[in-house]
Amino acid sequence: MPVFCDVALPVPLDQNFTYAIDGVVPVVGARVLVPFSGQRLMGVVIRLHDDRLPEGVETKPVQQVLDSTAILNDELMRLAAWIAQYYVAPLGEVLRGMLPLAAEVKRHFVYRIAEPGRKVLYQGAEKGSSRRSKLSPEDQNREYAVLNYLEDGATAKASALRSATQANKALLDGMVKKKWLIREAVAEERDARRLERITVLVPETRLPKLNANQTTLLAELAAVGGRMKVADIRSLGVPDSTLGTLVKRNLVTIEEVPEDFYRSSTHPVGKKHTHEHPLNESQLEALSSIAISINKKEFKPHLLYGITGSGKTAVYFAAMQRVLDAGRASLLLVPEIGLTPAMSGQMYAAFGDSVALLHSQLTPDERAEQWHRIRRGEARIVVGTRSAVFAPIQNLGLIIVDEEHDSSYKQEETPRYHGRDVAVMRAKFLEVPIILGSATPSLESWSNAEKGRYGLIEMRQRVANRPMPAVELVDMRTEFQQTGQENLFSRQLLLETQATLDRGEQAIILLNRRGYSFVVMCRSCGDKIQCENCAISMTFHKQLNDDTSIAQPGERLQCHYCGFRRNVPKTCPTCQSEHLYYLGAGSQQGEERLQELFPNARIGRMDRDTVRGRMDMERLLARLHAGEINLLVGTQMIAKGHDIHGVTLVGVVGADFALGLPDFRAAERTFQLLTQVSGRAGRGDLPGKVLVQTYHPDHYAIQFAAAHDYPGFVAKELQYRRWMHYPPFAVLANIIIQSPKLEEATAWSATLGKWFERTRLDKIRILGPAAAPISRIKRIYRFHFVLKAEQRNALSQTLRAMLAFADAHEIPRRNLVVDVDAVHLM
Repeated sequence: MPVFCDVALPVPLDQNFTYAIDGVVPVVGARVLVPFSGQRLMGVVIRLHDDRLPEGVETKPVQQVLDSTAILNDELMRLAAWIAQYYVAPLGEVLRGMLPLAAEVKRHFVYRIAEPGRKVLYQGAEKGSSRRSKLSPEDQNREYAVLNYLEDGATAKASALRSATQANKALLDGMVKKKWLIREAVAEERDARRLERITVLVPETRLPKLNANQTTLLAELAAVGGRMKVADIRSLGVPDSTLGTLVKRNLVTIEEVPEDFYRSSTHPVGKKHTHEHPLNESQLEALSSIAISINKKEFKPHLLYGITGSGKTAVYFAAMQRVLDAGRASLLLVPEIGLTPAMSGQMYAAFGDSVALLHSQLTPDERAEQWHRIRRGEARIVVGTRSAVFAPIQNLGLIIVDEEHDSSYKQEETPRYHGRDVAVMRAKFLEVPIILGSATPSLESWSNAEKGRYGLIEMRQRVANRPMPAVELVDMRTEFQQTGQENLFSRQLLLETQATLDRGEQAIILLNRRGYSFVVMCRSCGDKIQCENCAISMTFHKQLNDDTSIAQPGERLQCHYCGFRRNVPKTCPTCQSEHLYYLGAGSQQGEERLQELFPNARIGRMDRDTVRGRMDMERLLARLHAGEINLLVGTQMIAKGHDIHGVTLVGVVGADFALGLPDFRAAERTFQLLTQVSGRAGRGDLPGKVLVQTYHPDHYAIQFAAAHDYPGFVAKELQYRRWMHYPPFAVLANIIIQSPKLEEATAWSATLGKWFERTRLDKIRILGPAAAPISRIKRIYRFHFVLKAEQRNALSQTLRAMLAFADAHEIPRRNLVVDVDAVHLM
């Protein structure tokens, strides 16, 4: 029997930790609670053994085994090991990201008395309290009360200490700082099942004498079939004590049952679901190519390039139905939470209770519930965002990545994996086909298709042979010359919008900036008002009237990186000038201007300020489908996946500003955004039109987007990438050195820079060190290196050698961010 187990813990260290097995023997892939650095952490067992430990090494025992069987099977453990190796990430942090089960572990702090605290307690009993303390006599008495409470050496929760001694958190923190108390983090197992209480009427019971409230409650129960949620009883207007009295008199009972899982209801009334439409010739050809791989049960990546409105979703559904008929399961990844309600609604209509959802806007209990449903095999269709790629699906037969080009698939914290690439590797490990679908595939995927690594399936016709929308460019330089004014909306866009509304049709205007104005500048000294935590200009937001969601006067500045807020100052913080100037327009200002220009329009706005939760998006889309909104303004959230047949006009305002960003993917992102938002027009029976306002009408990304020419854009962009040795012609990593102290970040960057200079690196180019484009975020200073290599093995070896050097020179691992295949370099 093994006596030790190696555990991967969620800490920024590239190593695993050995613990003694004391009692129940865990299995590989199970969760355990173990002591670590004064805390109690949850980790995953990765190995059982009885290897002899080095001389003098003592091991601590496992404190609790949470799972009797492996919570992660061999396939997922293998996938985790690959992610840790490929993305140069600690295995424990990878495994933590794979398990959405935080709800099953309750974390809290406990306190116990330390030896210095015990001495203070005894001295106080002999000599009295010290009057030299900066604390008030009352707080000093509370300190002694805390020490008295903990004198027996037992631990106590913070809540118990506060209740017994009236000590607040600041006082306890001070006692920890003085080393009178020891604070420890504790993790405990928790029941995460979502249960609701149901009142059940006891049948055929002889009724005693009742008062009016009791009669009302029993009558209501009888009227609704004898069962009612306890939470709904308050709406009857009876006191809470009434229910308790009826339970004591055995007239009703209380049952706990699983709470219903909320399902989306965004599908427009009267419109057929996707799976109810017969497939056209192009869709059938695409399905037949995929079906060959499904039938052979072989690993085969299919890049499904289909123009917007070509019916890719119908192909997904048909392929999943084939897999389901064969007794296997499917996984569908979507990039945004906003797309999940619409997609999941279609899934429920097609596949019923076989569907499970996984995304970050579920509550922790809901995520745990869905995860266990999948693991038990109750759900054979899984829909979710990036992290759903780790769903413990039984007998998986097909993986689909919708909008595979989307940058939302890249995780922006450790482990910094790319959901699309992890999905491809999972399909390879399982030997199942994978579909990567997009109207604007990433250049990496397109290059793989050109090299024959992926099969290319093309769908170049819209459903029902609907025409692509006509795209017209509006040169804003000419507009300024003719009007002499810097207007947010061009004259042509306003005329086309009015005509669209007059015809009873719907219009969408993309304004890809949040807030009202994104820069507040002093006209006297030229300084911008920046966030106190980040090296970024603060965005001006007007306060909202919650009843109408129409912008109202108010003054607030907000940082979109750290969330810091402040009022707009009356004078410039630098020179005290009163001449503050608002530059740039965001979606909030766009909404206000449109309300002034089109007072009779029913205007809605879709951005991160109006869509904060899953219900917000559903309500907004339902109003849009019902025609309650005929003019929608918003950020890129409006560009992805929405199928509103009444939209015939799309206006694009300021989408070309991204071309000026210091990012080699700027042209690709601009082309993708323009193509995706253009695809929202003309999806019904009426043709669509797109107006693109731009200051760069001759830029190739805008020209090719206007011509709906993705292959032409790819050929041009790949030429530049080849010249500059950027992906897909090289592999890339972004290394960020960060610290709250500028001198530390600078010194560490210089140390690593010297190592790169004197280390011979074959076929690897090093750019940096340099300040990151956003040099400070959340009070953390940031410097970075960009590494480009011809071979991935060479890049991986260099990164690991760099981390070993950093460890030897005491550069903390938590202060080094290694982003392999970086999508953003900001």
